[in-house]
Parts: sequence; structure tokens; C-alpha cells
Amino acid sequence: MAPDHLAAETTHAHNEALIILACLLASPTTRFSMADDGAAAGADHSPPSPPLHPAAPSDPPLDAAAFTHTPYYCEENVYLLCKELIRSGLADPAGTDLYAVFISNAEKKVPLWHQKSSTNYDGFVVWDYHVICIQSRRNKGEVLDLVWDLDSSLPFPCPFLQYVSEAIQPLSFGDSIYRRLFRVIHGPVFLRSFASDRSHMKDPMGNWIALPPKYEPIVAEDGNTNNLNEYIAMSTNDVGDLESMVNDVHSNKHGVVTNETLLPKFFSRLPEWHP
Repeated sequence: MAPDHLAAETTHAHNEALIILACLLASPTTRFSMADDGAAAGADHSPPSPPLHPAAPSDPPLDAAAFTHTPYYCEENVYLLCKELIRSGLADPAGTDLYAVFISNAEKKVPLWHQKSSTNYDGFVVWDYHVICIQSRRNKGEVLDLVWDLDSSLPFPCPFLQYVSEAIQPLSFGDSIYRRLFRVIHGPVFLRSFASDRSHMKDPMGNWIALPPKYEPIVAEDGNTNNLNEYIAMSTNDVGDLESMVNDVHSNKHGVVTNETLLPKFFSRLPEWHP
């Protein structure tokens, strides 16, 4: 992943109109950003309201620097994060409480706040896609879900509802092209199935857009060497009904696709025990 870049044709005309135009002209195939732009599609960048349920994790935040992180390779970062959470005992031994979540849309223009790569006071950036890990936790029926985002300046891990409220800010863009979609893949399925040969991070001349990780590319258990785009590609037509998504997420290789209004409802409906 990389922030979306501004098209070369844009000029120094004025503020919001320019930014909207730049978003529309930006190439979705590169990984560079609009992190320095103050708005997109007329979004309000005033400090977000406090979350409705600002419950903090029971344990103090961890140091994100302790986890493997290669800039602009969020999908691989989350893959290794899931493995480390399992290895260290911070997740279920089989990873059944973990979900890899790809955030994108048909235009591959994904606004998020509180991103470390941003130079804005509110951490605003427009990615072509982003990947996070959500840990589904329950305690006597209470929902205590956490978000693990190595690229976020919010607490690490961050309470799920706080992350939704402050980093995603649902409905900020109405029905515009910037509305976010979320492909949710059950952790054990993701760790078996995901593969990337990193070809998406090369320009047409074969040069690296951003230097790759030093370790070998991730290969799926079935030998597949590259299926990244199958996880990134999503449209509103892929969003199913809530009941079907809850039933299918643990078995579908590519998970299920939900939208920013259904996402909290989806995670609140997940069972305490995962098959």
C-alpha cells in the first residue's frame, strides 16, 4: 500500500475544489499519497468527537516498534503481526480470534485519519488500500474488540469503537467514491491462503516504488505466489446481508465484504467461540 499521489495535471488553483479534482485524477495503481492535503470531497477535518464507547484495553498499549513493519507493505505487516500475536500468546493459539481486514473501494481511494505517514495535525491520508488486524474478544458477553494498526498513531492496540470513530469516521463522505469497504478474512484462513510476489510495488520499468521487505515473499499453502488483488478488489455489490456475512466469514477463502456502517454490527454479532 502507499498513499495516493496527486495527478501531474493539477495546478495551484484553490483548496477544496483542487483537492477533489486531484483525488479524481489520482492514479490508483501507485502507492503515494495525499497526506498533505487538508480535505477530500469536502470532508470535515476538525478534531473528531470522542468515541461513544471509549473503553480502553485492559492491558497497557504495546510498542508497535516491536513488530515487523515495512512501510507501504501493510498486507505483509498484518500477516506477520497475526503470526506474532499467536506466537507470543496475545491471541488464541490457532488465531481464531484474529481477522485480517483489507480497506479499499472500487476507486482505490481510501481516506483514513491518525496515520503516521501524514503531515497533517489530524493524521489524514488517502490510501489506495490499507490492511489492519481486528481481534475479536469477549468477556462474559462483553465485546472488547481491538484493532492492531501498525501505521496508526492511535493506541496500539486500539479499542475497536475508538478506531472506528477516530480513524474511519463513518459517513464522512456520504455516498461518494470515498466510502470505505472492508474485506474481513478469518485469521487462520488468511494465514493459509494469502500470497504476494510484490509485483504491485514495481513501476512499468520494473523499478521498486518502495523497497520491499528483506525476507522472502509470502507463498500460500497451496503454492499460489500472488493473490493480493483478490483481497483488494471490492465493490458495493460484494456487500452481503449481515446474517450471511457472520455465517460465511470463517469459511470463505477471501472472507466477506462489508461497509463502514455495517462493520461495527458485523463484529458485535460474531460468536464468542470460532470454529
